[in-house]
Amino acid sequence: MNDYVIGIDVGGTRIKMGAVLDDGTLIETHLCPSGYHQTAEQLEATLLKEISSIQSRIGPAPASIGIAFPGAVDPAKGVVLLPGKLRIEGYPMVSNLADALDLPVIADNDGRLSILGETKYGKARDYDWAVSITLGTGVGSGVLLNGQILRDPHLQFGTQASHIIQQSNSDRLCITRARGTANILCSASALAVLARDGLARGLPSQLNDLYFQDPSRIDYETVLDGAKCGDALCLDVLSTWTKELGWFLVSVVHMYSPQIIIIGGGASTGASYYLEQVRAHVHQHTFRYPPEEEVLIEVSDMPDYGVVKGAAALAWDV
Repeated sequence: MNDYVIGIDVGGTRIKMGAVLDDGTLIETHLCPSGYHQTAEQLEATLLKEISSIQSRIGPAPASIGIAFPGAVDPAKGVVLLPGKLRIEGYPMVSNLADALDLPVIADNDGRLSILGETKYGKARDYDWAVSITLGTGVGSGVLLNGQILRDPHLQFGTQASHIIQQSNSDRLCITRARGTANILCSASALAVLARDGLARGLPSQLNDLYFQDPSRIDYETVLDGAKCGDALCLDVLSTWTKELGWFLVSVVHMYSPQIIIIGGGASTGASYYLEQVRAHVHQHTFRYPPEEEVLIEVSDMPDYGVVKGAAALAWDV
């Protein structure tokens, strides 16, 4: 019986996959690398291989497949506009996979599917006004307004919150060609970049030796580990990053007036280091009626596979 679907989250660093039942239960998961080094054809071959691997472990074929991509996504084709991260812009990934697998395949933007997953299986189930923010290689967003997930003819409505400009005089350039966007100031990658900058300038830290062995080993988790140990550099960059995330969510509240903001993605696993500060910052700086009513800011209870479940929810509706 076709009693499951496969949800796929194609990120700038990793591909996450899961076999998902209609109630959101994950019965199989898988991770593999992705990135700009792969051509569209190579990524397609990887997806076919991994889908077949999951199916072989379960038995019957899935009922359908849902895929989450970054960028502007045509549900029947795939990514039609993506200035970076992956080399799949304009490639008919969805139709190719459907033909090769002889299964229904559908795609959408990863941020939009994060709010779909939260609406069907997660913390947005009891709300009509919600925003999901995914913090990973970049920053994604999905928006639920009056019970409706935002979609538009340009395929990007609600998914572009992180491209607001927070620091127009920043020296950091976004894929949009703007400077100082939330996308490059609030991602998990952004925290690592802040730490590497200080280490490159020789600031003392317990991470100095590791950095000079291999700068790429300084990542989000490494910085959090340093902060936990009281490392001055790690604590400083974490404070800077937390304030930028707070300002970003202030803007999100002013744009969409959600009842709840749900934080997911890789950086949500470290929320104990920053969540209370972000909540206080947002409450202090939002213009909202009634003034004493705080916006709920919560961490997703499915941070690693929330987008996968959103892609599965999409697949169940094919």
